[in-house]
Amino acid sequence: MNVTRTKPRLDTAHVGDLLKSMLRIRMFEEKCAEAYSQEKIRGFLHLYDGEEAIAAGIIPLLECKDRLVATYREHGHALARGVPMGAVLAEMYGKANGCAGGRGGSMHLFDAERNFYGGNAIVGGGLPLATGLALADRMQDSGGTTACFFGEGAVAEGEFHESLNLASLWGLPVLFVCENNGYAMGTRLDLTEAEIDIATKARSYAITSEVVDGMDVVAVEVAARRALQSIAETGKPYFLECRTYRFRAHSMFDAQLYRPKDEVAEWREKGPIVRFQNWAMQSGLLHDDDVATLKSELAQEISGAVAFAEAGEDEPLETLSHYVVSPDRPDPPEAPAPGKTVETTYREAVKAAITDAMTRDDRVFLMGEDVGHYGGCYAVSKGLLDKFGPDRIRDTPLSESGFTGAGIGAAIAGMRPIVEVMTVNFSLLALDQIMNTAATLRHMSNNQFGVPVVIRMATGAGKQLAAQHSHSLEGWYAHIPGLRVLAPATLEDARGMLWTALEDPDPVLIFENVMLYNRTGDLAENAGPVDIDKAVVRRGGRDITLVTYGGSLFKTLDAAEALAKDGVEAEVIDLRSLRPLDMDTVRASVARTHRALVVDEGWRSGSLSAEIGMRLAEEGSFYDLDAPLARVCSAEVPIPYAAHLERAAIPQTQSIIAAVKRLMEQKP
Repeated sequence: MNVTRTKPRLDTAHVGDLLKSMLRIRMFEEKCAEAYSQEKIRGFLHLYDGEEAIAAGIIPLLECKDRLVATYREHGHALARGVPMGAVLAEMYGKANGCAGGRGGSMHLFDAERNFYGGNAIVGGGLPLATGLALADRMQDSGGTTACFFGEGAVAEGEFHESLNLASLWGLPVLFVCENNGYAMGTRLDLTEAEIDIATKARSYAITSEVVDGMDVVAVEVAARRALQSIAETGKPYFLECRTYRFRAHSMFDAQLYRPKDEVAEWREKGPIVRFQNWAMQSGLLHDDDVATLKSELAQEISGAVAFAEAGEDEPLETLSHYVVSPDRPDPPEAPAPGKTVETTYREAVKAAITDAMTRDDRVFLMGEDVGHYGGCYAVSKGLLDKFGPDRIRDTPLSESGFTGAGIGAAIAGMRPIVEVMTVNFSLLALDQIMNTAATLRHMSNNQFGVPVVIRMATGAGKQLAAQHSHSLEGWYAHIPGLRVLAPATLEDARGMLWTALEDPDPVLIFENVMLYNRTGDLAENAGPVDIDKAVVRRGGRDITLVTYGGSLFKTLDAAEALAKDGVEAEVIDLRSLRPLDMDTVRASVARTHRALVVDEGWRSGSLSAEIGMRLAEEGSFYDLDAPLARVCSAEVPIPYAAHLERAAIPQTQSIIAAVKRLMEQKP
């Protein structure tokens, strides 16, 4: 509904609706607790018992176009938003007819039709997502608002502060709702926070904030009306701290030893339902018969929901892996015939790719640390702020989790963000958002939501950068299902991979080796998109297969040229895509050469090279080999290497040559 009045009309109809909404949540969850004790619901179950006034007072005010991000205690949010009760319960049962196909369970309810973006098992994890959804609404001028619900425990997370700062900085239409029930799992708020007035924290980010009695549904609705009206008028975020209490344990596993029983009993006496129902009956707005009728209707609805859930079937085992990635991907691009070439650098090729993408698609924008006024840490985006303006070249705070999560949220809402993380080691600060949201959302939501975000970052060892700026962690990310991981090495790939990645329906991570930015070469003026699924043979050979990617490609090619002078013809494969791996190209090469060496700038233990070697062994190529599988990786001091392995800090041309010569000495 459009909020045009700050005061609700407390007539019989509205009072009945408020009571019914709260009773509906309470009675439903009582049935859920019963089902849990019968082991019909498994895993974690976090009940909303005692907090019903917040969902009932806020969510019905939202319009259809508005978005809602919940916490893991989200049954009440889902019901208040209109997600069918049967679909909610079936999801909690793990049934295929659940609102997320049984894949999300109690903590991850989704409903795309109702703009319900689900709960999040990671405390505070939904805050950056909500910020990004609101960013998309701001950039699309949709007029929508995103409501984000979370508990007071999330206030201790960095994502809380990063998200509030970003929402205030950019003036985003977010309604932040803190459901302060006094306990983060089993620890009182005053034992974890130096400042327990949470609204004060929000005010420190220049966000209009207020404290509300979360046990009073009318007070909650009045505050929500005021907040939504303010957002509609100003476009800026608003913060509500709703002070409430959960009557049940943190989850059904919880023995609840951390608080006295008389405390719970005291709060129950002033609970939101008994309080509002008594007032309504004393005011003559409702009578015993009205309440009895409401409960009877709700009991019938709950019985129907139980029947729906229990009639559902488990998902067949053969489809459990569906929607880890989208089943619908664009066809590989057709590269144009190369035209006139110009000399350029890897850096300029990446910049040209960004410029081209932003020119042809208004949904594309670049965001990250120092990408605008500074021009990018590696000068990739220099000049783009003047060309496209601050709305599409967005300088972010130094808050990797917050702005990466915001990019993910914007992608879910239809934008095509390019998120630049300055260096790969900084990406670890955003790992929660990349792994727990971007990589999992499509599968958990049963294909209701995709995350077409592109995240770029610099990787690899440099000079005099010490341990914290010399990482090659792309192999780590290639371990995560749901992501596509690319490592462009050539000018053509630096120019063309971004184009294809932005058309991919799933999250794509692009790792740009820092030592390549200054590399020069000739590039066709009409260079366009390239295939991001296939490895490429960069040099043909008959004697040994050298498999590599990214910054090690040209060292490997140099080694192959040097080996050719000694009569050894090495075939060089550029993997290009690290997830998925194109093992067909690798196997075909090994079948021709009968020897294989993997060159990987990552650490040897648990490396991408180990994965490639094991796949060759598992998939039959072992029998094609005339010598042992071998690899050259970055050193792992003080982990000892076998005496015959190279000890270079990172793979170098000479270490590759030495390893090849040892392999060539091996007899079949």
